[in-house]
Amino acid sequence: QMRDMISSPVLSCPTVPLSNGLQIPILGLGTSHDGGYSHDTVVHALSECGIRHIDTAKRYGCEEELAKSIRESGVPRNELWLTSKLWIQDYGYKTAKQACLDSCSRMGVEYLDLYLMHWPDSRQPGRNNREVRAETWRALEELYKEGVCRAIGVSNFLVHHLEQLKEDCTVVPHVNQVEYHPFQQPDQLREYCRQEGIVFEGYCPLAKGQALNNPTVIQLAQKYSRTPAQICIRWSIQNGVVTIPKSTKKERVQENCEVFGFQLEEADMAALGTLHDGRHVSWDPTHIE
Repeated sequence: QMRDMISSPVLSCPTVPLSNGLQIPILGLGTSHDGGYSHDTVVHALSECGIRHIDTAKRYGCEEELAKSIRESGVPRNELWLTSKLWIQDYGYKTAKQACLDSCSRMGVEYLDLYLMHWPDSRQPGRNNREVRAETWRALEELYKEGVCRAIGVSNFLVHHLEQLKEDCTVVPHVNQVEYHPFQQPDQLREYCRQEGIVFEGYCPLAKGQALNNPTVIQLAQKYSRTPAQICIRWSIQNGVVTIPKSTKKERVQENCEVFGFQLEEADMAALGTLHDGRHVSWDPTHIE
């Protein structure tokens, strides 16, 4: 019986409240074009592992595939938390609004639970990044008011990007999704988000596999009779971070979900806390104005 509970985490997957009262599941499944898209794995995650939170983006090119997987899983839309992201080529007021509607239609849904600006650099020649971000965010604010997006947020934004948005706009982002793993712990950003009521969401929790052969992580995996991946994901979740590991393998997704049946001791959380070395395994937004 205990085993069943652990292998179907939906029974016990905690949620994190957004500033608007919605509850986002603390564990989700990331999807992307990197390493391909696995229809069977997403169906397995939804129907066998109890995953209810799926994260994707226009840039990943798998929104249509996701629609098929969701349909096949049979999970009702109102039980799902679906996030997609606006890519920079669609930044700007009109293009952003259209891009969101296009993402909805590709995913076969009438609304998104969360829609994020994917990256702080607009890469629009001759235009100021801050202005483009503000104009784009205004489109997201309208999509939010119209109910096309139940929540809106940003991804890869740093404190200065968030501060500017706060000055330029009216709705504070509900979520900021950034790279977060033992080697990349942006604690000042996390604290800023906490103070501003912005939910902090972390991607690449395994540092694209680099964390799995770290001696501290391996040692803790042995201590708790868990896998190194489970230690990293548990650490992230125990820090209150919404965590979205990505895998195209069924058994890996199953493993990544089994993180609610144990707890890391404070000393072990602290030991993982010392592993920060500032490395990025994804894009680094540090130098973007």
